[in-house]
Amino acid sequence: MIGMSSRGRLLDEMNRVLSKGERTVIGLMSGTSGDGITAAVTKVAGNYIGTKLSVISYETYLYEKDFRQRIFEIFDPETSSVNAICEMNFEIGRKLAEAAISTARKVGMSMSEVDLIGSHGQTIYHIPRPGEKGETRSTLQIGEPSVIAERTGVLTVADFRKMDVAACGEGAPLVPYVDYVLFRKRGKGMALQNIGGIGNVTYIPPGAKEDDVIAFDTGPGNMVVDMLVQLYTDSKLTYDPEGSIAMKGRVNDKILNEVMTIEFFRMKPPKSTGRELFGKEFVLSFKERADSLGLTFEDAVATATALTTESIVRSYEDFVKPRGKVEEVFVAGGGMRNRAMVAWLERDLRVPVRSFDELGIPSEAREAAYFAVLANEFIHGNYSNLPSATGARERVILGSLCYAGK
Repeated sequence: MIGMSSRGRLLDEMNRVLSKGERTVIGLMSGTSGDGITAAVTKVAGNYIGTKLSVISYETYLYEKDFRQRIFEIFDPETSSVNAICEMNFEIGRKLAEAAISTARKVGMSMSEVDLIGSHGQTIYHIPRPGEKGETRSTLQIGEPSVIAERTGVLTVADFRKMDVAACGEGAPLVPYVDYVLFRKRGKGMALQNIGGIGNVTYIPPGAKEDDVIAFDTGPGNMVVDMLVQLYTDSKLTYDPEGSIAMKGRVNDKILNEVMTIEFFRMKPPKSTGRELFGKEFVLSFKERADSLGLTFEDAVATATALTTESIVRSYEDFVKPRGKVEEVFVAGGGMRNRAMVAWLERDLRVPVRSFDELGIPSEAREAAYFAVLANEFIHGNYSNLPSATGARERVILGSLCYAGK
């Protein structure tokens, strides 16, 4: 009887949420930069191409310096351990739950008024394709959803990337599905460029169907710049404020051209990348090369910034423009605040680069809000990966469900 009663509570709660015309959904995101959690309180009406999304409020909760250092230690196989990953899984789960509760509270909302939570968690390792050493295609996000569900009492959907990887996809990028659902009717060739830790683009041609959407990771976003700034300043700074450091430096074309020969940039989409390629080892090598050529701090940061913009520009030239005209570019993520990145992108793309905010969704809330939409798709039983973006062999339902039955 206990088992039947528990099952009944889960089904009753799912039916309650599904019966509503509009649902209150909190999306949670901790990105590749590993600097904190963004929580977005949203209203989601409908599903699939009938989806309507509005962001009520959002907040970003930065990790404490020591906690962030521990996260970076588990990114690196040389400093990680199974017990450290095990503990961090639950610790980040608690922080995700606290972020959801705090953000709801700030708009006068109790968790009993929240219908659903969608949590991306924190990616700590990503192997999007088998390599020369025969690695198993796999991905790992931590931030235990059972902890979120227990702390909040809310249906929680998480682990969005894994089913796509199970279907032989790269598990990334996932945002293109939501981009398509929300913006497919715009009628122009639009590029939606995220510049977070990693850069990724969604291109939606006019009159696009699902299979027409092009989406892939373009390369490093802010990751290399951030780590360089930390190395040069002994962590007194953790990023380049508004691109001010890069604007004072000179781009070293020799280093830039050398780095742009990396195989990833030549690979045809679908493709994804992460800290495994552009993380600590890459940045240390980049800095060593810069030092050997006598680059100043400002020159090194300018060159790393140019790496981000050049990788985006070449991605468009090689893989996007052959499929259609780029008439609009909207940038989301921390890179939109970097004046150097935006100015250099506009110069080289020869198209106005605008803030994603202009589309009615706050740029900084975009990814968190999108995982609210993906959670909504999960409970409706909708496929929400785009094989044209991830390379999966089939459409699949993304996510897994946790509910404490409170």
